[in-house]
Amino acid sequence: MAAGSNPVTEPAERVLNITRVFDAPRELVFKAWTDPKHLVQWMGPRGFKSTVQRSELRAGGAYRIHMRGPEGDDHWTQGVFREIVEPERLVMAGSWADADGNPTSPENLLTITFEEHEGKTRLTLHQAVFESVTARDEHRGGWNSSLDRLAEYLATV
Repeated sequence: MAAGSNPVTEPAERVLNITRVFDAPRELVFKAWTDPKHLVQWMGPRGFKSTVQRSELRAGGAYRIHMRGPEGDDHWTQGVFREIVEPERLVMAGSWADADGNPTSPENLLTITFEEHEGKTRLTLHQAVFESVTARDEHRGGWNSSLDRLAEYLATV
């Protein structure tokens, strides 16, 4: 179970769970999530370009990522790393923000687990709790597009 999550209080309709298997070693998939030089290659839906503005990879460390959409629209996500267990798990509390760093959405908890699976990596993404089913579904689309990009990137590394 994710740090800080509670299945009794998480309404299932506002929780996002995605599982993917990547044809890459667990250490590399973990690094793709934690090393800014890798992260900027795939983070964000297709057509987006990302920059890591801050990444203090330690429990309590801050992160901030800027994503620019294909039409020039800007999106920032920021928060704090809650738990880092290399190469097994990342837990981050975060929210969307404006250009000045002011939160624009409720905070939620993102837990990513990395498991060895037949020479590949099974990644499980758990994000909760969203303010609405619509927000959850929008994130599902964004994450699925990002994870497609991650698979493509890992094939080149």
